[in-house]
Amino acid sequence: MKVVLFCGGLGTRLRDYSDEIPKPMVPVGYRPVLWHVMKYYASFGHTEFVLALGYKADVIKRFFLNYDEAVSNDFVMSDGGRQIDMLATDIHDWTITFVDTGVHASIGERLVAVRRHLAGEEMFLCNYSDGLTDLPLDAYVKEFEASGAVAQFLAVEPPLSYHRVEAGEDGVVVDIRPVRGSGLWINGGYFAFRSEIFDYIEQGEELVVEPFHRLMEARKLATHKYTGFWAPMDTFKDKQLLDDLWSSGHAPWRVWAQDQL
Repeated sequence: MKVVLFCGGLGTRLRDYSDEIPKPMVPVGYRPVLWHVMKYYASFGHTEFVLALGYKADVIKRFFLNYDEAVSNDFVMSDGGRQIDMLATDIHDWTITFVDTGVHASIGERLVAVRRHLAGEEMFLCNYSDGLTDLPLDAYVKEFEASGAVAQFLAVEPPLSYHRVEAGEDGVVVDIRPVRGSGLWINGGYFAFRSEIFDYIEQGEELVVEPFHRLMEARKLATHKYTGFWAPMDTFKDKQLLDDLWSSGHAPWRVWAQDQL
């Protein structure tokens, strides 16, 4: 299946980075978070990508145009550095379509803008470019294929740092507890769509607002509740967590390396 990735966000809560680079290019370890998302999909055989670009699209284009395989793979150097023989590669079998979908476009508008690049696809995958997971993707896709849904997304529990507060009308708090485990679920991305999704999107709409409500009314929207690893990179604290997991050698989303462990 083709994979559409939304790469147009401003990343305002990562201002130290987003002034210079778009949010998908903020690094986790030695590669941008976008690369980690793409490596995840590629490990399950989904290597045809459509990048819906926006803010600082040129930075993403230049990264791939000047991609250096040696940064993340073993190699043999000889002849005083004049000969480099790669022992492994990252993106040799990837096909990437770069589409500038506008700086201020909504997610729904970005999806419609890349529709022509999905011609002939009965089903396709779609995602934000800054959330990481160890979701067993093959089983997730099979679940969607067997359903009658037009769209499916991952439902995840909110990060541990948030707390749910209940208070009376007088403002006096009666309960406060971690959001995780409270029964609250949020949209974690990792969408799976049938081509009919475009029948539910009208001009200028945000994907998870009007189109998803139409799908709900038609009973064509499904979700998969996942309690395994899922983490966003919305804040600097989120980035630190992902960096720490990567540097420790125990990054759960690094499913492409499981056969090497």
